[in-house]
Amino acid sequence: MSTISRIYVRLPNWVGDVCMSLPSLEALSATGCELVICAKPWAQDLLQAFPKMDFIPLTGQWREDRQRVKQHRKDHPSQGKSVGLLLPDSLTSALSFRLAGLPCAGYRDDGRSLLLKWPFHKPLEHCHAVESWYYLTRRALLAWGFDCPEQPATTLNLSLSAAHQKQALAIIQDFKGKPFILIAPTAIGKHKGRNKVWPHFNLLTRTLQEKGHLVVMAPPPNEKDMALLNAPTATLLPPISLGTFVALLGHAQVVVCNDSGVSHLAAISAKKQITLVGVTDPQRTGPWSSHAIIAGKMDAWPSFDEVFELVESSC
Repeated sequence: MSTISRIYVRLPNWVGDVCMSLPSLEALSATGCELVICAKPWAQDLLQAFPKMDFIPLTGQWREDRQRVKQHRKDHPSQGKSVGLLLPDSLTSALSFRLAGLPCAGYRDDGRSLLLKWPFHKPLEHCHAVESWYYLTRRALLAWGFDCPEQPATTLNLSLSAAHQKQALAIIQDFKGKPFILIAPTAIGKHKGRNKVWPHFNLLTRTLQEKGHLVVMAPPPNEKDMALLNAPTATLLPPISLGTFVALLGHAQVVVCNDSGVSHLAAISAKKQITLVGVTDPQRTGPWSSHAIIAGKMDAWPSFDEVFELVESSC
């Protein structure tokens, strides 16, 4: 029987990656151990209803993050052993946990082996990011004396707070009962130097509006200008938290998005979603959902007509 009572888990830094970590978090939670989630501050709202969780907001600066983890251990003594699980491959994540006194499990990448008590090789076969992080989590749990199912859950499951649901319903009331299509016409960063945004969001929005559809978008503040550039006539919602956004996605007729964070948020709650792919590999980073429609493929964006027909048939 394991003597471990607390697991500190370092999550990745991007919204979509945190979503794809949810099956791993479920497996960790099933141990009955207290989870201390170490992640960027925005993840706290998204995960606030996760059971038996404490949260340490990280800065991305390893010295500061080491101190925060160390201080948490000092302020909250554990009844049993504490261990760490590092989902990111970075050297700095391993360094901050190791210098905070945590024995850690993680992938051996980036010369980190000497910082890890349980270093693991990545799976040899090409696999989805969900499967890769779950493989690491399972190897760690087995090494720590816990049972763990061989395969991850086939869906991304996340409990939302009552406040998130209430806030989403308040937004929908302003639509006066009219069904809505939610678009996400942005994607931060580039993939191997190429833009990850489907180029026809403006035409799609205007055409749907001409057909009588309500088209809305709710980008984070740092993506507002990009969203307005790509779909200037869409109804722009005020800034909302990630948890409220996920709740809102569950009420949309369909969600249309790039292969980005919104695609993975939609995989949590959206009944219908269309993810547009043109420069990324959906076999690696596509939505972990049997309800998702993927339009396009690596190196080939879907046409306007193809996407429009998919959206119309989903409404």
